[in-house]
Amino acid sequence: MAERLFLRLDDDPLHGPESGVPAGTLRALPVGAALRAHVSHILLYRETFAEGHEMRERVLPDGAVRLIFNFGDAPSADEGEGHAVEAIGASTAPVVVRMRRRVEGLSVTLRPGAAAALLGVPAGEIGGTAVHLDALWHGEGAELLERMAEAPDDAARGVLLHAALRRRLLDGDVARGSAATAMHAARLIAASGGRKSVRDVAAAVGVGERRLQQLFHAHVGLSPRAWSRLARLHACLRALRLQPSPAWADVAVDGGFYDQSHLVNEFRALCGVTPTEFMGHAVSGSSKTAA
Repeated sequence: MAERLFLRLDDDPLHGPESGVPAGTLRALPVGAALRAHVSHILLYRETFAEGHEMRERVLPDGAVRLIFNFGDAPSADEGEGHAVEAIGASTAPVVVRMRRRVEGLSVTLRPGAAAALLGVPAGEIGGTAVHLDALWHGEGAELLERMAEAPDDAARGVLLHAALRRRLLDGDVARGSAATAMHAARLIAASGGRKSVRDVAAAVGVGERRLQQLFHAHVGLSPRAWSRLARLHACLRALRLQPSPAWADVAVDGGFYDQSHLVNEFRALCGVTPTEFMGHAVSGSSKTAA
């Protein structure tokens, strides 16, 4: 059994030096203009493992909601079993994904604030969980998966996926004004690297703090403070790409953490590894270790 670490950053949705994922395993499919306001990335993944071999992949949280369509053997997360087609809610916790045999599928990353429009339920209702997409789409998830599995190539699969998502956006009954406000607030927090206070963000988008909490529950799936924690972490991870031998006390101050202890505690809570362990993965270019 082997384990590796996987991280997605907005500027590199496939994989960077932090990841032990083999080159060519992931490929980005284009996001059509009609979906770009709601969909951040569409990734195709393919990987085959020897019979009897299991790969464990520690996926670091980015706060995104994802739709997953598995054409091969569905990976399982933590102690739960994987679904052929599922919606994965926003989370601040790392997830250990177990993969066997032939793994192939599509992953659709939704933009912050877009989840309710495409899921049909408040994003907070599936926060931190993975649910079978048919429970939200009333059977349409498995039907779409079947049609994509029978498609002649990846481009045809992309066409089918785009059509289904556009249809859900047109048919959805979501207050677009509140969704736009949530998206704006999430962008402000991300752009500040998690430094902008919830009070200031609420004032900037013209709502009260309590209303901002409600909007985040409905459209993001996390609280504003949880989203801020992830924004601060990811800003730190981007900075670490440029520092092969970081001075951790300086990294903590520059990243908006109270001190080095706060930095270490946040890495453990959000990544499941210490900053030094994370850098060990990045420097080696592969986190495969005996498990």
